[in-house]
Amino acid sequence: MGSLGLADARDRVLEGDCVDLMRRLPEGCADLVFADPPYNLQLEGELRRPDNSRVDAVDDKWDQFSSFAEYDRFTHAWLSAARRVLKDTGALWVIGSYHNIFRVGAILQDLDFWILNDVVWRKTNPMPNFRGRRFTNAHETMIWAAKSRDQKSYTFNYEAMKSLNDDLQMRSDWTLPICSGGERLKDRDGEKAHSTQKPESLLHRVVVSSTRPGDLVLDPFFGSGTTGAVAKRLGRHFIGLERDPGYVRLARKRIAAIEPADTEAVTVTRSKRDEPRIPFGWVVERGLLPPGTVLHGPAKRHQAKVRADGSLVCKDATGSIHRIAAHVQRLDACNGWTFWHYEYDGKLISIDVLRQQLRAALV
Repeated sequence: MGSLGLADARDRVLEGDCVDLMRRLPEGCADLVFADPPYNLQLEGELRRPDNSRVDAVDDKWDQFSSFAEYDRFTHAWLSAARRVLKDTGALWVIGSYHNIFRVGAILQDLDFWILNDVVWRKTNPMPNFRGRRFTNAHETMIWAAKSRDQKSYTFNYEAMKSLNDDLQMRSDWTLPICSGGERLKDRDGEKAHSTQKPESLLHRVVVSSTRPGDLVLDPFFGSGTTGAVAKRLGRHFIGLERDPGYVRLARKRIAAIEPADTEAVTVTRSKRDEPRIPFGWVVERGLLPPGTVLHGPAKRHQAKVRADGSLVCKDATGSIHRIAAHVQRLDACNGWTFWHYEYDGKLISIDVLRQQLRAALV
Protein backbone atom coordinates (compact mmCIF):
# COMPACT_ATOMS: atom_id res chain seq x y z
CA MET A 1 0.00 0.00 0.00
CA GLY A 2 1.18 3.53 -0.74
CA SER A 3 2.13 6.33 1.60
CA LEU A 4 -0.40 8.62 3.25
CA GLY A 5 -0.02 12.36 2.95
CA LEU A 6 -0.69 14.48 6.01
CA ALA A 7 -3.66 16.09 4.27
CA ASP A 8 -5.17 12.62 3.77
CA ALA A 9 -4.85 11.73 7.46
CA ARG A 10 -5.21 14.87 9.57
CA ASP A 11 -8.49 15.13 11.49
CA ARG A 12 -9.58 11.75 10.19
CA VAL A 13 -10.17 8.27 11.60
CA LEU A 14 -8.26 5.76 9.49
CA GLU A 15 -9.34 2.13 9.47
CA GLY A 16 -6.65 -0.54 9.54
CA ASP A 17 -3.71 -1.96 11.48
CA CYS A 18 -1.99 0.81 13.42
CA VAL A 19 1.55 -0.36 12.64
CA ASP A 20 0.88 -0.51 8.89
CA LEU A 21 -0.83 2.88 8.92
CA MET A 22 1.94 4.56 10.96
CA ARG A 23 4.53 3.21 8.52
CA ARG A 24 2.64 4.91 5.70
CA LEU A 25 2.37 8.28 7.44
CA PRO A 26 5.02 10.98 6.94
CA GLU A 27 7.99 10.64 9.27
CA GLY A 28 8.02 13.16 12.11
CA CYS A 29 4.45 14.38 11.59
CA ALA A 30 3.03 14.11 15.12
CA ASP A 31 3.61 16.47 18.04
CA LEU A 32 2.17 13.94 20.49
CA VAL A 33 1.23 10.28 20.51
CA PHE A 34 -1.34 9.12 23.04
CA ALA A 35 -1.68 5.34 23.17
CA ASP A 36 -4.22 3.19 25.02
CA PRO A 37 -3.07 -0.24 23.80
CA PRO A 38 -4.56 -3.63 24.72
CA TYR A 39 -3.71 -4.44 28.34
CA ASN A 40 -3.42 -8.23 27.87
CA LEU A 41 -5.56 -8.77 30.98
CA GLN A 42 -5.17 -12.55 30.91
CA LEU A 43 -8.68 -13.19 32.24
CA GLU A 44 -9.57 -16.79 32.95
CA GLY A 45 -13.26 -17.61 32.93
CA GLU A 46 -16.19 -15.40 33.82
CA LEU A 47 -16.02 -12.92 36.68
CA ARG A 48 -19.10 -12.91 38.93
CA ARG A 49 -20.36 -10.81 41.83
CA PRO A 50 -21.27 -12.31 45.23
CA ASP A 51 -24.90 -12.57 44.05
CA ASN A 52 -23.63 -14.66 41.09
CA SER A 53 -24.47 -11.98 38.52
CA ARG A 54 -21.93 -11.70 35.70
CA VAL A 55 -19.46 -8.78 35.68
CA ASP A 56 -19.16 -6.97 32.35
CA ALA A 57 -15.38 -7.46 32.19
CA VAL A 58 -12.97 -6.77 29.33
CA ASP A 59 -13.00 -10.02 27.37
CA ASP A 60 -12.67 -8.61 23.85
CA LYS A 61 -10.65 -10.59 21.35
CA TRP A 62 -8.39 -7.62 20.67
CA ASP A 63 -7.12 -7.83 24.26
CA GLN A 64 -6.09 -11.48 24.04
CA PHE A 65 -2.54 -12.67 23.32
CA SER A 66 -1.19 -16.21 23.38
CA SER A 67 1.89 -15.35 25.45
CA PHE A 68 3.94 -12.55 26.94
CA ALA A 69 6.40 -13.00 24.07
CA GLU A 70 3.64 -12.33 21.54
CA TYR A 71 2.54 -9.24 23.49
CA ASP A 72 6.12 -7.98 23.65
CA ARG A 73 6.54 -8.35 19.87
CA PHE A 74 3.29 -6.46 19.34
CA THR A 75 4.40 -3.70 21.75
CA HIS A 76 7.83 -3.38 20.14
CA ALA A 77 6.25 -3.06 16.69
CA TRP A 78 3.75 -0.31 17.51
CA LEU A 79 6.18 1.66 19.68
CA SER A 80 8.80 1.57 16.90
CA ALA A 81 6.24 2.83 14.40
CA ALA A 82 5.10 5.52 16.83
CA ARG A 83 8.67 6.70 17.37
CA ARG A 84 9.06 7.13 13.61
CA VAL A 85 6.03 9.42 13.27
CA LEU A 86 6.96 11.55 16.30
CA LYS A 87 8.69 14.87 15.74
CA ASP A 88 12.11 15.22 17.37
CA THR A 89 10.44 17.65 19.79
CA GLY A 90 7.48 15.31 20.37
CA ALA A 91 6.46 13.08 23.25
CA LEU A 92 4.43 9.98 23.91
CA TRP A 93 1.87 9.07 26.57
CA VAL A 94 0.88 5.44 27.06
CA ILE A 95 -1.62 4.13 29.59
CA GLY A 96 -1.85 0.66 31.09
CA SER A 97 -2.51 -1.46 34.15
CA TYR A 98 -0.28 -3.74 36.21
CA HIS A 99 -0.85 -6.41 33.55
CA ASN A 100 1.14 -4.61 30.87
CA ILE A 101 2.59 -1.22 31.85
CA PHE A 102 5.89 -2.59 33.18
CA ARG A 103 6.51 -4.54 29.98
CA VAL A 104 5.62 -1.47 27.93
CA GLY A 105 7.96 0.70 30.01
CA ALA A 106 10.91 -1.65 29.53
CA ILE A 107 10.38 -1.76 25.76
CA LEU A 108 10.06 2.04 25.68
CA GLN A 109 13.51 2.30 27.21
CA ASP A 110 14.92 -0.38 24.88
CA LEU A 111 13.78 1.82 21.97
CA ASP A 112 15.60 4.86 23.43
CA PHE A 113 12.53 6.76 24.60
CA TRP A 114 13.30 8.81 27.73
CA ILE A 115 10.75 8.56 30.53
CA LEU A 116 9.79 11.97 31.94
CA ASN A 117 7.13 10.92 34.46
CA ASP A 118 4.89 8.09 35.39
CA VAL A 119 1.45 9.41 36.29
CA VAL A 120 -1.01 7.47 38.40
CA TRP A 121 -4.65 7.90 37.46
CA ARG A 122 -6.47 7.27 40.76
CA LYS A 123 -10.08 6.37 40.04
CA THR A 124 -12.69 7.90 42.33
CA ASN A 125 -15.18 5.15 41.45
CA PRO A 126 -13.26 1.94 40.65
CA MET A 127 -14.83 -1.46 40.14
CA PRO A 128 -14.78 -3.42 43.44
CA ASN A 129 -12.73 -6.58 43.89
CA PHE A 130 -15.60 -9.05 44.00
CA ARG A 131 -13.62 -12.10 45.03
CA GLY A 132 -12.01 -10.38 47.99
CA ARG A 133 -8.62 -11.97 47.36
CA ARG A 134 -6.71 -8.85 46.28
CA PHE A 135 -6.71 -5.10 46.83
CA THR A 136 -9.29 -3.19 44.84
CA ASN A 137 -7.58 -2.20 41.61
CA ALA A 138 -8.22 1.54 41.87
CA HIS A 139 -5.65 3.04 39.52
CA GLU A 140 -3.99 2.88 36.13
CA THR A 141 -0.53 4.13 35.22
CA MET A 142 0.50 6.43 32.39
CA ILE A 143 4.06 6.87 31.17
CA TRP A 144 5.03 10.20 29.66
CA ALA A 145 8.20 9.93 27.58
CA ALA A 146 10.29 12.12 25.31
CA LYS A 147 11.51 10.69 22.02
CA SER A 148 15.09 10.49 23.27
CA ARG A 149 17.36 11.28 26.20
CA ASP A 150 19.19 13.92 24.15
CA GLN A 151 15.99 15.75 23.21
CA LYS A 152 16.52 19.45 23.86
CA SER A 153 12.88 20.46 24.03
CA TYR A 154 9.39 19.08 24.44
CA THR A 155 6.08 20.72 25.25
CA PHE A 156 5.12 20.96 28.89
CA ASN A 157 2.64 23.68 29.79
CA TYR A 158 3.65 23.97 33.42
CA GLU A 159 1.74 27.19 34.13
CA ALA A 160 -1.39 25.77 32.48
CA MET A 161 -1.22 22.75 34.76
CA LYS A 162 -0.82 25.01 37.80
CA SER A 163 -3.81 27.04 36.66
CA LEU A 164 -5.86 23.85 36.25
CA ASN A 165 -4.92 22.94 39.83
CA ASP A 166 -5.77 26.22 41.62
CA ASP A 167 -2.25 27.66 41.26
CA LEU A 168 -0.59 24.63 42.85
CA GLN A 169 1.96 22.48 41.04
CA MET A 170 0.22 19.59 39.31
CA ARG A 171 1.27 16.33 40.95
CA SER A 172 1.86 12.98 39.28
CA ASP A 173 -1.20 11.41 40.91
CA TRP A 174 -4.44 12.44 39.22
CA THR A 175 -7.76 11.75 40.93
CA LEU A 176 -10.46 11.50 38.27
CA PRO A 177 -13.61 9.41 37.82
CA ILE A 178 -13.88 6.59 35.32
CA CYS A 179 -16.05 7.07 32.24
CA SER A 180 -19.67 6.56 33.26
CA GLY A 181 -23.15 8.05 33.04
CA GLY A 182 -23.99 10.20 30.04
CA GLU A 183 -20.39 10.24 28.82
CA ARG A 184 -20.32 6.45 28.36
CA LEU A 185 -21.27 5.60 24.77
CA LYS A 186 -23.90 2.89 24.37
CA ASP A 187 -24.78 0.51 21.55
CA ARG A 188 -28.28 -0.18 20.22
CA ASP A 189 -28.97 -2.56 23.10
CA GLY A 190 -27.99 -0.01 25.73
CA GLU A 191 -24.74 -1.81 26.52
CA LYS A 192 -21.25 -0.27 26.60
CA ALA A 193 -20.22 0.54 23.04
CA HIS A 194 -16.55 0.15 24.02
CA SER A 195 -15.36 -1.78 27.06
CA THR A 196 -12.43 0.49 27.94
CA GLN A 197 -13.64 3.99 27.02
CA LYS A 198 -11.48 6.57 28.82
CA PRO A 199 -12.97 9.70 30.42
CA GLU A 200 -12.56 12.95 28.53
CA SER A 201 -11.24 14.59 31.70
CA LEU A 202 -8.16 12.37 31.55
CA LEU A 203 -7.41 13.24 27.92
CA HIS A 204 -8.13 16.91 28.58
CA ARG A 205 -5.31 16.99 31.11
CA VAL A 206 -2.91 15.12 28.83
CA VAL A 207 -3.62 17.32 25.81
CA VAL A 208 -3.50 20.62 27.72
CA SER A 209 -0.25 19.64 29.46
CA SER A 210 1.65 18.41 26.41
CA THR A 211 0.44 20.26 23.30
CA ARG A 212 -0.30 23.72 21.98
CA PRO A 213 -3.28 24.77 19.86
CA GLY A 214 -2.74 23.63 16.28
CA ASP A 215 -0.54 20.66 17.26
CA LEU A 216 -1.21 17.18 15.90
CA VAL A 217 -2.10 14.34 18.30
CA LEU A 218 -1.94 10.78 16.96
CA ASP A 219 -3.76 7.91 18.69
CA PRO A 220 -2.89 4.44 17.32
CA PHE A 221 -5.64 2.67 19.33
CA PHE A 222 -8.45 5.13 18.70
CA GLY A 223 -11.36 3.03 19.96
CA SER A 224 -14.39 5.18 20.68
CA GLY A 225 -12.52 8.38 19.74
CA THR A 226 -11.98 10.10 23.09
CA THR A 227 -8.60 11.50 22.01
CA GLY A 228 -10.06 12.96 18.81
CA ALA A 229 -13.07 14.43 20.59
CA VAL A 230 -10.89 16.22 23.14
CA ALA A 231 -8.34 17.32 20.53
CA LYS A 232 -11.03 18.82 18.30
CA ARG A 233 -12.67 20.64 21.20
CA LEU A 234 -9.31 22.09 22.30
CA GLY A 235 -8.21 23.31 18.87
CA ARG A 236 -5.70 20.53 18.15
CA HIS A 237 -5.55 18.30 15.09
CA PHE A 238 -5.73 14.52 15.41
CA ILE A 239 -5.14 11.30 13.54
CA GLY A 240 -7.05 8.27 14.78
CA LEU A 241 -6.02 4.74 13.83
CA GLU A 242 -8.50 1.92 14.49
CA ARG A 243 -8.86 -1.55 12.99
CA ASP A 244 -12.39 -2.34 14.19
CA PRO A 245 -14.93 -0.95 11.67
CA GLY A 246 -17.61 -0.68 14.36
CA TYR A 247 -15.39 1.52 16.53
CA VAL A 248 -14.43 3.57 13.46
CA ARG A 249 -18.08 4.38 12.77
CA LEU A 250 -18.67 5.14 16.46
CA ALA A 251 -15.69 7.50 16.68
CA ARG A 252 -16.52 9.34 13.46
CA LYS A 253 -20.09 9.99 14.58
CA ARG A 254 -18.93 11.13 18.02
CA ILE A 255 -16.30 13.54 16.72
CA ALA A 256 -18.59 15.01 14.06
CA ALA A 257 -20.85 16.25 16.86
CA ILE A 258 -18.03 18.07 18.70
CA GLU A 259 -18.02 21.88 18.56
CA PRO A 260 -14.49 23.35 18.82
CA ALA A 261 -13.94 26.04 21.43
CA ASP A 262 -12.89 29.47 20.14
CA THR A 263 -9.22 30.28 19.68
CA GLU A 264 -8.89 32.47 22.77
CA ALA A 265 -10.52 29.82 24.97
CA VAL A 266 -8.02 27.09 24.06
CA THR A 267 -4.89 29.23 24.46
CA VAL A 268 -2.77 27.80 27.26
CA THR A 269 -1.12 29.85 29.98
CA ARG A 270 2.45 30.36 28.89
CA SER A 271 5.32 29.16 31.01
CA LYS A 272 7.50 31.98 32.26
CA ARG A 273 10.49 30.45 30.47
CA ASP A 274 8.56 30.78 27.18
CA GLU A 275 7.75 34.45 27.68
CA PRO A 276 9.90 37.03 25.85
CA ARG A 277 12.80 38.37 27.88
CA ILE A 278 12.39 42.03 28.91
CA PRO A 279 15.59 43.83 29.99
CA PHE A 280 15.09 46.32 32.82
CA GLY A 281 16.74 48.89 30.57
CA TRP A 282 13.60 48.90 28.39
CA VAL A 283 11.60 50.13 31.38
CA VAL A 284 14.03 53.01 31.84
CA GLU A 285 14.51 54.08 28.22
CA ARG A 286 10.75 54.05 27.58
CA GLY A 287 10.15 56.41 30.49
CA LEU A 288 8.19 54.03 32.68
CA LEU A 289 10.76 54.54 35.45
CA PRO A 290 12.87 57.64 34.72
CA PRO A 291 16.50 57.84 35.89
CA GLY A 292 16.59 58.91 39.54
CA THR A 293 13.49 56.94 40.55
CA VAL A 294 13.90 55.40 43.99
CA LEU A 295 12.94 51.73 44.22
CA HIS A 296 12.04 50.04 47.49
CA GLY A 297 12.23 46.52 48.79
CA PRO A 298 9.26 45.04 50.67
CA ALA A 299 8.09 47.28 53.55
CA LYS A 300 10.68 49.85 52.38
CA ARG A 301 13.48 48.12 54.25
CA HIS A 302 15.89 48.64 51.34
CA GLN A 303 16.27 51.38 48.71
CA ALA A 304 18.15 51.83 45.46
CA LYS A 305 18.12 54.48 42.73
CA VAL A 306 17.53 53.86 39.01
CA ARG A 307 20.33 55.01 36.69
CA ALA A 308 20.06 55.94 33.02
CA ASP A 309 21.79 52.74 31.84
CA GLY A 310 19.27 50.47 33.57
CA SER A 311 21.46 49.67 36.56
CA LEU A 312 20.70 50.42 40.21
CA VAL A 313 22.84 52.16 42.78
CA CYS A 314 22.59 51.75 46.55
CA LYS A 315 24.81 53.18 49.28
CA ASP A 316 27.70 50.77 48.69
CA ALA A 317 27.20 49.03 45.33
CA THR A 318 25.96 49.31 41.75
CA GLY A 319 24.64 46.62 39.43
CA SER A 320 21.58 45.03 37.89
CA ILE A 321 18.19 44.88 39.57
CA HIS A 322 18.95 41.28 40.49
CA ARG A 323 22.48 41.85 41.77
CA ILE A 324 21.52 44.79 43.98
CA ALA A 325 18.42 42.97 45.30
CA ALA A 326 20.68 40.11 46.37
CA HIS A 327 23.38 42.48 47.72
CA VAL A 328 21.13 44.46 50.09
CA GLN A 329 19.78 41.19 51.53
CA ARG A 330 23.22 39.53 51.68
CA LEU A 331 21.99 36.69 49.46
CA ASP A 332 23.68 34.87 46.59
CA ALA A 333 20.82 35.56 44.17
CA CYS A 334 17.42 37.26 44.01
CA ASN A 335 14.80 37.99 41.36
CA GLY A 336 14.86 41.78 41.15
CA TRP A 337 11.60 41.97 39.22
CA THR A 338 9.65 40.64 42.18
CA PHE A 339 11.80 42.26 44.91
CA TRP A 340 11.81 45.92 43.82
CA HIS A 341 8.79 48.23 43.99
CA TYR A 342 8.12 51.83 42.98
CA GLU A 343 5.84 54.24 44.84
CA TYR A 344 2.66 55.50 43.17
CA ASP A 345 -0.12 57.41 44.96
CA GLY A 346 1.33 56.33 48.28
CA LYS A 347 1.33 52.62 47.37
CA LEU A 348 4.19 50.27 46.55
CA ILE A 349 3.79 48.61 43.15
CA SER A 350 5.99 45.78 41.88
CA ILE A 351 8.18 46.70 38.92
CA ASP A 352 7.09 43.33 37.45
CA VAL A 353 3.84 45.09 36.47
CA LEU A 354 5.89 47.21 34.06
CA ARG A 355 7.57 44.12 32.62
CA GLN A 356 4.15 42.59 31.91
CA GLN A 357 3.02 45.79 30.18
CA LEU A 358 6.02 45.62 27.85
CA ARG A 359 5.44 41.92 27.17
CA ALA A 360 1.82 42.58 26.28
CA ALA A 361 2.95 45.24 23.81
CA LEU A 362 5.07 42.63 21.99
CA VAL A 363 2.11 40.35 21.21
